[in-house]
Amino acid sequence: MSRPLKQTELSVGPQGRIVIPAALRKALGLVQGNTLIARIENDQLVLEKPDNLITRLKSRFASVPAKVRLADELIAQRRRDARKENK
Repeated sequence: MSRPLKQTELSVGPQGRIVIPAALRKALGLVQGNTLIARIENDQLVLEKPDNLITRLKSRFASVPAKVRLADELIAQRRRDARKENK
């Protein structure tokens, strides 16, 4: 039995395009029309399924109490910083 492909070399083609080999697409359950989120992390290109990204973010913020609204916290912090700068 062959092991699933976890790594391969890709070439950057015209207009910066890359082709994800069939074995990798199959291992990830990717089909034509799927969307991936691309980001740079530690000088690496990371492609991630949107559902995986949402799961990862929910996990990261799971410890934040439901009554805390992070957007409100950020706005309040920005206002405090602005007041300090204007003094």
